Amino acid sequence: MLYQNKFDAAATALESVITANAFSLVSNYSSMFLASGENGAESVFEIQYSNNSPYYNWGGATRGQGNYAVQQCGVRGLNGSGAMPYAAGWSTNLPTQNLAAAYTAGDQRKSATVLDIEAYKTANPALNITYQVAPYKNTGLYNQKYLPRKGETSGQLELNYTNNFRIIRYSDVLLMAAEAFNRSTTPNDAKALGYLNRVRERAFGNTTNNISASGTGLRDAIWNERRLELAMEGDRFFDLVRTGQAVTKITGFRAGKHEVFPIPQQEVEISGLTQNSGY
Repeated sequence: MLYQNKFDAAATALESVITANAFSLVSNYSSMFLASGENGAESVFEIQYSNNSPYYNWGGATRGQGNYAVQQCGVRGLNGSGAMPYAAGWSTNLPTQNLAAAYTAGDQRKSATVLDIEAYKTANPALNITYQVAPYKNTGLYNQKYLPRKGETSGQLELNYTNNFRIIRYSDVLLMAAEAFNRSTTPNDAKALGYLNRVRERAFGNTTNNISASGTGLRDAIWNERRLELAMEGDRFFDLVRTGQAVTKITGFRAGKHEVFPIPQQEVEISGLTQNSGY
């Protein structure tokens, strides 16, 4: 069958995945990012990490089995009582206040995505929390999904976190299908709304916040839902680039350059490749 555009093909392929009933949304959003939630009913693809053979050498950090990206997300210099569930980190990959404000009341995804360290400290005085303010682009907020937790590492702490990285979740599939049906040659907004609202109903626990838009209004709602649902999971930059929003949404983004990354200079010299435009 010849499809008239990429969205027609995507809609058909994604619907076949959905109707196969191989995956389902978990009711508790935050549970997916705990050790107990790895490779669960909503997991389509995760990068698997372990610390069965802890590696201690920062001179070869990529030789170990652990996920040391988790260390980036932690609160710098974090200390507290023995009951403190979190471990310290380096205070990078920080959520913005703009992201936090984008969640509406009742959306369970906010607390699962964003940790306000001062609010957490105030709410838990018995933990005797102390920490250092992030030295670079401090927002006061931290990536709750991948916040370092005690007991999930061994050996040299920074190199051996066991947290799997969630690459594709079922909610992502539903939102991809929603966008594909909305942007197909012959749009099917009824199907698009059905897939979008399944994600929103899990987020709010009811149908009160369901979307009823159509056309470009529905498209924009789907794009916004991807931001909220997949926040801090590595999708946002690529979504903005592919939808043409990067220039207006990312400070300093240059069209015709920043859609792609530079090819490492050593690879250019060895292979005779042409460097990407603008680099």
